[in-house]
Amino acid sequence: MARFFINRPVFAIVLSIIITLAGLISAVNLPIAQYPQITPPTISVRAAYPGANSEVIDQTVAQVIEQQVNGVDNMVSMSSTSSDSGSYSLNVKFELGTDPDMASVQVQNRIAQANSSLPQSVLNAGITTKKSAQDMAMVFTLTSKNGQYDSNFLKNYGSIYIVEDLKRVKGVGDVMEFGSDYSMRIWLRPDKMAQLGITASEVASAINKQNIQAPAGTIGQSPSPAEQEFQYSARVKGRLTEVSEFEEIIIRSQPDGSVVRIRDIATVNLGSKDYNVDAYNNGITSAGFAIQLSSDANALETIGNVKQVIAEAAKRFPPDMDYKVIVDNTKFVQASLTEVAKTFAEALLLVLVVVFLFLQSWRATLIPMLAVPVSLIGTFGAFVALDFSINTLTMFAMVLAIGLVVDDAIVVIEAVEQNMRAHGLSPLDATKRAMEEVSGPVVAIAFVLASVFIPVAFFGGTMGVLYKQFALTIAISMALSAIVALSLTPALCALMLKPHNPDAHSGWLGRFFDKFNIWFDQTVERYGFSLGKIVTRGRLCAASVVLVLVFCVVLANRVPSSFVPNEDQGYFLSLVSLPEAASLNRTNAAALKLEEQIRSQSGVENSMAIVGFDMLDGAMKPNSATIFTGLASWEERKAPELAVDKQIQSVFQKGAHLPEATVLALNPPALPGMGSVGGFTMMLEDRSGGSLEALDNVSKQFLAAARQRPEIGMAYSTFKANTPGFRFNVDRDKAEKLGIPVNDVFSTLQTFLGGLQVNDFNRFGRTFKVIMQAEPKYRNDIESTRNLFLKSSNGTMVPLNTLIIPEPLNAAATIKRFNAVRALQINGQPAPGYSSGQAIAALEEVAKQVLPTGYTYTWDGQSREEKVSGGRAPIVFGLALLFVFLCLAALYESWSIPFAVLLSVPTGILGAFLFQYVRGLENSVYMQIGLVMLIGLAAKNAILIVEFAKVRTDKGMHPVQAAIEASKLRLRPIIMTSLAFIIGCLPLMFASGAGAASRNAMGTAVVGGMTIATVLGLFLIPCLFVMVEMVKDKLSRKKSVSVPQNPA
Repeated sequence: MARFFINRPVFAIVLSIIITLAGLISAVNLPIAQYPQITPPTISVRAAYPGANSEVIDQTVAQVIEQQVNGVDNMVSMSSTSSDSGSYSLNVKFELGTDPDMASVQVQNRIAQANSSLPQSVLNAGITTKKSAQDMAMVFTLTSKNGQYDSNFLKNYGSIYIVEDLKRVKGVGDVMEFGSDYSMRIWLRPDKMAQLGITASEVASAINKQNIQAPAGTIGQSPSPAEQEFQYSARVKGRLTEVSEFEEIIIRSQPDGSVVRIRDIATVNLGSKDYNVDAYNNGITSAGFAIQLSSDANALETIGNVKQVIAEAAKRFPPDMDYKVIVDNTKFVQASLTEVAKTFAEALLLVLVVVFLFLQSWRATLIPMLAVPVSLIGTFGAFVALDFSINTLTMFAMVLAIGLVVDDAIVVIEAVEQNMRAHGLSPLDATKRAMEEVSGPVVAIAFVLASVFIPVAFFGGTMGVLYKQFALTIAISMALSAIVALSLTPALCALMLKPHNPDAHSGWLGRFFDKFNIWFDQTVERYGFSLGKIVTRGRLCAASVVLVLVFCVVLANRVPSSFVPNEDQGYFLSLVSLPEAASLNRTNAAALKLEEQIRSQSGVENSMAIVGFDMLDGAMKPNSATIFTGLASWEERKAPELAVDKQIQSVFQKGAHLPEATVLALNPPALPGMGSVGGFTMMLEDRSGGSLEALDNVSKQFLAAARQRPEIGMAYSTFKANTPGFRFNVDRDKAEKLGIPVNDVFSTLQTFLGGLQVNDFNRFGRTFKVIMQAEPKYRNDIESTRNLFLKSSNGTMVPLNTLIIPEPLNAAATIKRFNAVRALQINGQPAPGYSSGQAIAALEEVAKQVLPTGYTYTWDGQSREEKVSGGRAPIVFGLALLFVFLCLAALYESWSIPFAVLLSVPTGILGAFLFQYVRGLENSVYMQIGLVMLIGLAAKNAILIVEFAKVRTDKGMHPVQAAIEASKLRLRPIIMTSLAFIIGCLPLMFASGAGAASRNAMGTAVVGGMTIATVLGLFLIPCLFVMVEMVKDKLSRKKSVSVPQNPA
């Protein structure tokens, strides 16, 4: 094959141009993302039961829906929250790769089966099903700097003129709105109603009768008389729109001919549907919005379109209205990919320097620099067929591939230079001879690296997707590199290289190269001399391999494990929690105080406080607030004290001086779709069907024990079963004697205290709710029930407090369920110096010791993926080694030679763990990907020696002499290729800025592994070859002796 292209250089160049063009065309059209599609498809279900508490929703909504949804095809887990605010939310996660549209349909079908068992109020409010992830890709606010507009106007303006457009953007799963829709509020005055003998149900009935959309028919519609010439549509004012129109609704006609209207017993205004949440931007009243993507969305494309829609809408804003983006995850994605691109350029430049140092010719250096882009750019062409994107993993693979693809070109060029220098051949003859020598190793290296990576590409789950995109990118680039090394590289060598001239360089550069060559030749001789002393010591070799394996095991246990390292994503979250039953007013004061202090921190750019929203529970709670803090760009925060970890520490310190509240500051998870916050996530489940108080007690015991463990830096749960409240015990006997149905008691409580959605009205081109509720002063304490009245059977107005007995109690404001059983969520962070893997192991030990019968736990979010990946990692490594062995056995037609190669692999593993341990890094997925790569890299060095040694032994040379000669001959290309790879990866190892943690993890692993594999492998590989050959010879001799000779 190589000779064909040597004789037809134009053909080789054209082939490479076609490969490059195909890659360039593909690269322009490929999507750009932070990660491949690793977010599990998630279907979000939302429902509302106005006026109901968490326990009622749990029993009448959550249990009914989840009993039907549980077990839907490909479901991984489901978690729900029932809240005292009357809301219910359910998130159903599916296996990665499940069609989200089909999953949504299946969930909707299951919910439809539950409709008959759900309360009518829930069905009237509506149940929504959407495909959207839990995390927020973007958070923005609408503000009125001069206070011209209140939060209600800002929120509804955003809903009408922005959100409707955003929902049509491809990839948007849902838009969370931190505020409330408009509502026609009928603020009832119970005392006036009692004087006039009017009940809440009569008011509701009057509104239903007089605020109704009614068709009025058509005048002159066929069939009609023959002389009918015109036809007119009739219209009637049915549904009301203005406050004044609702005030004029007639409730009753009095005997004296007068009428009682709503304005006589209530105040009517255009208000909010609810008053559960307040939003602030940098201390100014605002409306908040959060974009949740669908699981199959491309974040960069979707958020780019979202920002374009908002920018277009901003052109039509009324005066004194503006918007600000607080959180934009794509900034991190763009900055991270930009940093990777810089790393790519730095790596390419460093490789160029190394290649020139060893080849000492600009012509020779230019050849691999021309070959590398062909292999790398051509790889993009395969991305289209594989449905890959340009993302962090594929870019990592490209950076590492620089050092790999240049290896093939270096091996060819160095062999050509060696033949010209040692044998005085012309470039054409030297190229032909060199290709006869190195074609085998080039093909072998390509096959080995492919055999390492291709098997891991077939694993499922998040870990499998991460491996797949990295692995196949490397495998494809190596395949193209082998093609280029057998076609373009020899053709260019024959065309561009000149015969060897020892006086080619003069001046200081010539002197430098002379000294370098003398030093390197002496090093080769010393290396050969040292190798001669140890190569025959088989026992020492075997002991060395065992010692390396022992150190690998020791360091593997010492290096802490995690799924992925935490990243500085340019923002963080602060959770504020006041004592249970604290009012929204108190929470407002505490949250604004903390937000002001956070804004004073250096590096903080913007902040938004959502008061009344608990991020961890995903529910509205009056005693909770969530503060989103956006940081300045990474370029502006290069100082260590401005990093996100330091910012979070500072918030904890400020929170310690806020006695009225508990403050938690948290980093978001490093992977999208893996929960709301970073750290570990455990679901503590009650499978015994016990009470919430029992679950609360068990959780407190568990947390107390967990906090004693040194691995746990922080462990917490927002669940509380002691939220003060009241239970109203209805005197059913008395109600029956008075002729008052018990249902009237319940509806009166719901209307006056919780609010009753009566019907709808139209305004601003949208439909809003009409809601009745008692004025605030009639429901501000438990004694207010004496001002609420019902009508007995004889028409007498009866105070509500005569029929109900309030009983103080403690209950849960929110109730969680996980996989159809009651549960609570435990979050936390590992202690400094410990990893998430160690924290997870510690919590599992605590669970075994503390949890009573009937209680268990399940890992969720990123913790679940970490557990899954930890179990699969040994399988991945085992398969990689197995496929390398089989590939080598097939290539060399030998079962023994592969052992000489594979027994050198542990040196690379040792180096990776050693460098990770020294730098204090963790054994994450990125390191594990690096370890798989090191199997191929370590094998590559071994192949370069073993291939040449085997050729010589096959010709009759003694294994010891063959090993020494092959090692000396291949020392220069081994050091050159290894050094090119190592130095090319240094920018990864010492990266900074956005996404630096993942680049550091992978870079440190491959640099450390390749360094140790090269240093130790240069001595260990020849020894292993000799040892394997000696063992093979002994077995062959024994076999020949044991076979009886035929008599003559």
